[in-house]
Amino acid sequence: MKAFRLLRWSGSVLSPRTRPCVFHLFYKPPSNLRFLSAAASPLQQAVQPQNQRQISEEDPGSSSTGTKDDGLIIPEDMPESLQHQNQDHISKEDPGSSSTGPEDDGLIIPEDMPEALQQEARLRALPSPPISAAKNSAKLAALHARLSFTPRLPIETLARCLVDATADPNPDFNNTSLALLGRDLYSYYTSEAILCRYPRLPTAVTFAAMSAYVGPRTLTKITKEWGVELVAEPGGEVDPGYLQCRREDSMLIKKYSPTSDTDPTSTIEEGLPNIAGANRPNADQKTWRRGVSSMTIYDDEFGDLIKNSSSNTRNSKKKNSKILTTTVEDACARFVQAVMGAIYLHRGKHVAKLFFKEHILSRHLDVGKMFEFKEPTKDLSKLCAREGFEKPIARILSETGRASRHPVFIVGVFAGRQKLGEGAGSSLNEARVRAAVGALKGWYLYSPLEVRVPSDTEGTRPRPWKPVLVDIGEVIV
Repeated sequence: MKAFRLLRWSGSVLSPRTRPCVFHLFYKPPSNLRFLSAAASPLQQAVQPQNQRQISEEDPGSSSTGTKDDGLIIPEDMPESLQHQNQDHISKEDPGSSSTGPEDDGLIIPEDMPEALQQEARLRALPSPPISAAKNSAKLAALHARLSFTPRLPIETLARCLVDATADPNPDFNNTSLALLGRDLYSYYTSEAILCRYPRLPTAVTFAAMSAYVGPRTLTKITKEWGVELVAEPGGEVDPGYLQCRREDSMLIKKYSPTSDTDPTSTIEEGLPNIAGANRPNADQKTWRRGVSSMTIYDDEFGDLIKNSSSNTRNSKKKNSKILTTTVEDACARFVQAVMGAIYLHRGKHVAKLFFKEHILSRHLDVGKMFEFKEPTKDLSKLCAREGFEKPIARILSETGRASRHPVFIVGVFAGRQKLGEGAGSSLNEARVRAAVGALKGWYLYSPLEVRVPSDTEGTRPRPWKPVLVDIGEVIV
């Protein structure tokens, strides 16, 4: 048993991405990561709203520079407009941060309750953990070190990436905006990598390859590889190192009603892409055929029908109160996309593309197994006619055991004197079909020796652009 423990902790069993890390014991985020200064850079302003939520976690009698109002520390040199904005934000988002009273926006705190219980009640009133709790989370620090992030990407931003819109409907504190940016970046980098590496790939196979690289199932596996766990039920008292979301199969759905005037469903639909079936013309016709060309124009990057919303709603017993739920795959996908968006905002295009190559493009994908031909011999005949080749002819190259129970025939497909493909089978017809499939795959899986994508021309060290092959498309029988 002792040898097995040494084997696991040595890294032979656990992969480097999921290996336990102790970097958080030595890393202390600098104090300027709160970004409450008025002279904030554009990258700091992107995460400034999430740092405005502060609850009274410190001792009321402790000394601090600046004005302190209901647990919010405001520097004295901050303009008055920003001070009023922060105070209004606290009054709307944190109903329990005010002084103890009989009732405040639905939160009842008795005056004789101990301070520790009052603090716990205020935390439970929040839909997601406060930003100030990110610095004290060991799980979050371990994830930050496991992904090899530098202090230039604040740990508060990583905590925001773990808050799904179903846990906190306020777009200032969830990962909706970051996930939207990260999704576009993943789609852009993946599509250019596939199309430039395989310029003759059919559209249906391109959609399948896109889904294999950055689809919801793949991003869910990446979330598990990173060691991220889902919370049973989101709340302000939960460790911010967990993925905060409200799942559809959860039996502990709270009767949560947002304190803001906005409907949570409208908040979700404003942040996420407006993916409605109405994007297609004549969306009411359910039986109409969906062609490949229409999938490219009207559907998403995976060729799937665009849904109305990525989250479902459940009505609670209260009037005009709805509970947002989501699936585990959608929540994990939005988390990985939000991490990509955060890297792009804080570190730039170059680091974001390196992160994409290390975690997405480095995965092996056998594109040849994604083909599915219904009539390969007819497709090959149409392809040869379109490209001006001679008519393909199948010829026997070798055979063995024709009179036995297990014969093997090797058939080649030729266009004139040029051999297009070769296949083996237990019958002449099977070998001929496999030879045609091999010829079609040899044509569609063509890849240039030097692959250069359009994003290589961007950044601090751009490479000169070299035009790539643009094919006229697959054969339509």
